[in-house]
Amino acid sequence: MPPTGKPLLILGIETSCDESGVALYDTSRGLLGHKLHSQVAMHADYGGVVPELASRDHIRRVLPLTRELLAECGLQLADINAIAYTQGPGLAGALLVGASIAHGLAYALGIPAMGIHHLEGHLLSPLLADPAPTFPFVALLVSGGHTQLMRVGGVGDYELLGETVDDAAGEAFDKTAKLLGLGYPGGPEIARIAEHGMPGKFKLPRPMLNSGDFNFSFSGLKTAVLTAARDKTLSDADKADLAAEFQAAAVDVLVAKALAALEKTELNQIVVAGGVGANLRLREQLTTRAAKMGCHVFYPPLALCTDNGAMIALAGGLRLSRAGGAPQAKLAFTVRPRWDLDELGPA
Repeated sequence: MPPTGKPLLILGIETSCDESGVALYDTSRGLLGHKLHSQVAMHADYGGVVPELASRDHIRRVLPLTRELLAECGLQLADINAIAYTQGPGLAGALLVGASIAHGLAYALGIPAMGIHHLEGHLLSPLLADPAPTFPFVALLVSGGHTQLMRVGGVGDYELLGETVDDAAGEAFDKTAKLLGLGYPGGPEIARIAEHGMPGKFKLPRPMLNSGDFNFSFSGLKTAVLTAARDKTLSDADKADLAAEFQAAAVDVLVAKALAALEKTELNQIVVAGGVGANLRLREQLTTRAAKMGCHVFYPPLALCTDNGAMIALAGGLRLSRAGGAPQAKLAFTVRPRWDLDELGPA
């Protein structure tokens, strides 16, 4: 491994759920490239992720994607200084695929392998944007499995401000889409038909909007959609109106809580990460209202809103640069399907 202070080339591997992602990040030049294979089409028939199928597909994808990426970047395996992989949280079998490949490659190459917290990758992913935020900032993490507000003071310095007490925002989008007979994943499908609907024709609640804290709840909102759908036979126009109202309700809560967190922390930067961060209504509403407060909003590039190897490579690069290196890879390793972010230490 190069001496401390020298540029590092990091291979990032992400296999926590239903996306196989690899990326190459240079600590002096930035992101060199990334590859992503989504399993959405494979899981669509089941209406959700099938863990065993996900694990098997990761086995088929990670090494070919890595070879393709290296070729496109004009690099070889021997050029890599370290490997960062998602150690958790996520599906146990899927995590084991990425971890075993990372440790196998690292052991063979005689370089470090470093397990990265999946949510840390998301929190830091807006640093790949141009322009990028500077520490400290507030982070709104909205995905299929998590909805959290964090104060981010630096790499490894995370303070939880609030989180969902039941369904995550992305989970609520998926369940609502299923109730309306839409495809999987639900977020893009809700957003698609909401463009043709009118918010307000159906009346849905804004759960915990005035709770006085930074916590969220989306289970009741999903139930309200179910109740509205049972009251009548929905036409295509009704479905569009209901989707538009659901999206508006979810966004109203997310934006209000995010802006309140900015006021509480007295910070003027907020980053949005996770798959729901690609929702255009959320981006428009939050950006507009934050600007009125004199605050700035940062998003990762749309291609990096979902799970991806770039965010893992970035997190690994930042931690390795600050720590001055990492232990060489060993044959023994573990994954952490459940892993609280507050268990992470500073870089």
